Amino acid sequence: MRPARCYTHFSSPPYTRKEYIPGVPQPKISKFEMGDPHLDADYVVKIVVLEDGQIRHNALEAMRVSAHKILSAKAGENNFYLKVIRYPHHVIRENKMMAFAGADRLQDGMRLSFGKPIGTAARVYKGYEILEIRVKKEHLELAKNAAKVASSKIPLPSKITIESLASQGNDV
Repeated sequence: MRPARCYTHFSSPPYTRKEYIPGVPQPKISKFEMGDPHLDADYVVKIVVLEDGQIRHNALEAMRVSAHKILSAKAGENNFYLKVIRYPHHVIRENKMMAFAGADRLQDGMRLSFGKPIGTAARVYKGYEILEIRVKKEHLELAKNAAKVASSKIPLPSKITIESLASQGNDV
């Protein structure tokens, strides 16, 4: 287990019923699909997680932004299709504590420590795909590089898989 990862691992059931939870912040992800959805791509590059865990919404957004920036700058907006597959449904709670001198007289400690919503996260399990990039053959190396940079933005170990779409089309 890696240190300093407060919300990466989970042991409780998911907390997702937003109609009963007041004050849930909106996910930071602005778009889940970018580029040309009708692109006749040759390859699909995917980021697959290797462990169970949670990915916070701001990490998903950082992953999307970094991959999109690399792809749009070098390949052009119409030469790729990027999709964030996982949606952050799980609501993360925090029992805020005061951390200054004299705080022990002001706070309740563990009493009623259910916590207030501070954000959302996507629960993923080993083998789940979280990002997909579809490109033509000439932009395959660029897509691999974008996926490598994007995978560094998430708190879980991951691998990059490449599938050829041309072989799937011939079998059908």
